[in-house]
Amino acid sequence: MMLALLLARRGVDVTVLEAHGDFDREFRGNTINPAAMEILDSLGLAGGLSKLRHALIKSFIVQAGPEQETFADFSRLKTRYPYILMLPQGRFLEFVAAEARRYPNFRVHMGARVRELVEESGAVRGVLYDGPNGERREVRSELVVGTDGRFSKVRKLAGLEPVGGEPPMDVVWFNVPREAEDPEEAGAIFRCGRGGLLVLMDHFDHWQVGYLIPKGDFARLKEAGITVFRGAVAELAPELSERVRGIEDWRQVSLLSVESDRLRRWYAPGLLVIGDAAHVVSPVGGIGINLAIQDAVEAANVVAGPLLEGRLRTRHLRAVQRRRSPAVRLIQLAQELAQRWVVASALDPDPEEPFRLPRSLKLVLRAPVLRDLPARLIAFGAWRVRVRGAIREAEEKK
Repeated sequence: MMLALLLARRGVDVTVLEAHGDFDREFRGNTINPAAMEILDSLGLAGGLSKLRHALIKSFIVQAGPEQETFADFSRLKTRYPYILMLPQGRFLEFVAAEARRYPNFRVHMGARVRELVEESGAVRGVLYDGPNGERREVRSELVVGTDGRFSKVRKLAGLEPVGGEPPMDVVWFNVPREAEDPEEAGAIFRCGRGGLLVLMDHFDHWQVGYLIPKGDFARLKEAGITVFRGAVAELAPELSERVRGIEDWRQVSLLSVESDRLRRWYAPGLLVIGDAAHVVSPVGGIGINLAIQDAVEAANVVAGPLLEGRLRTRHLRAVQRRRSPAVRLIQLAQELAQRWVVASALDPDPEEPFRLPRSLKLVLRAPVLRDLPARLIAFGAWRVRVRGAIREAEEKK
């Protein structure tokens, strides 16, 4: 949707195919990071987005028993937006779509499920898709962009092969209500214990909770029973012990099977894939949306001009990967380090000693030169990406 908006602003004809009938999904990423806010600000949209109901996260806190460390303090960053804005992704997509609809060269078709790529002379020239009533339709295009996430149909149809990682965990997500005595602006809290790790994400009217389990252990967790699950959550977060009693059925939780991979090649003649379709990232740091938006910005920077001038070539698509792939790989390496450093140790149920935060981690987080590195990576990715050819709304009105 961000790529469509950016291209429409530049005058490119854009059609978005959305497989679902609306944008609402349970437990999608809700984190709008400082880099994304800066990009929206350059488009004159940050103020409007901030008017939507949201929560702010100014720090990530890691706790293990009596130990507590600030893993990421966004207030120290040099940005107009020293926080992560927590906003349901459905509301964010609706906001961007409404802005894009201001341009007559933008169209969005809901309930459109891609079935086949249309190829001519060795290049992709459109797609065949099923409409909301099951009717088969075709749309032609000089460029098809797959932005259909970690289970991308487009990349499968194109035969683009990923290189996989090995995350040590899966995440069981659920929501519990916020109560009056809960701390304001609590941020994101990571509770670590021997054999368990819990993530508490502060939303404006509820807590989004992620209970991390060893990879592939969900069946074993279900076999133990919902009562055991509630007890494990309450052990890490005693303040939620009464609230989790409301979880009476496994249908009230959602399993995220954590994956991490990247395509060797993001493109083919007439085709580009970006975001999770090109590189699935772990939920560590909540950086997936940020990376996807940066991909969209860089893609628009590269292909808008060639599309308008009718000179788009495969080398332009290759350039998008060349600009973005190193940044994505750096983030994936940082996530792998965090997973080995903290997550894998916390999920190990066997050692005799109670879990403690690694001494090396505490030293890094207390060193003036290094302490802001996690916050910078979460906030901006490997480096900032700027919109080229954008005109701020305030300037347009002048």
